Amino acid sequence: MIEIPSDLHPDLVPLAWLLGNWAGAGVTDFPGSPKANFGQEVSFTHDGRDFLEYRSRTWILDAEGNKTEPLETESGFWRVDKERKVEVVMVRQDGVVEVWYGELADKKPQIDLATDAVARTAASGPYSGGKRLYGYVKGDLMWVGEKQTPEVPLRPYMSAQLKKVVTPEEVADMARNLGDLPDDGIAFFK
Repeated sequence: MIEIPSDLHPDLVPLAWLLGNWAGAGVTDFPGSPKANFGQEVSFTHDGRDFLEYRSRTWILDAEGNKTEPLETESGFWRVDKERKVEVVMVRQDGVVEVWYGELADKKPQIDLATDAVARTAASGPYSGGKRLYGYVKGDLMWVGEKQTPEVPLRPYMSAQLKKVVTPEEVADMARNLGDLPDDGIAFFK
């Protein structure tokens, strides 16, 4: 279920399905890098202003699912306008800054994004743009990313399926707001 916080800026209601902490795993595969499974933690938060704050951390997983090394870290800000156009400003640890534009799908929680501008530091690797698709599917946040470099045309390079994470604070808040439940719990479902 998608909840809309009472203090969420009204312009952000179409993005409310992104809010929260997410964790899961995916695969990465791009020429010049080894194919690997990765773990990911993502958070979308708000402070009442007209943007969502975004943070993502990924790391390579070994065959048993253990973290072995950091992969990518990115953060940014997401906005949406009245016509459901989405803009994202994002920075990654490797010295890449991107401006993404896209739009929300009609009548479903899905966002298509494409880079509009890319700036790179001298230390960053070759990169000239990308596309991303985010969707809310059966309670999960799923996404696929495509990228291109001067040597490699646009192609998929990462995808993941993420589950909503409930923090201990959220569990405590739920417990405080349960109200009067029956002692046996069964009568609640009748």
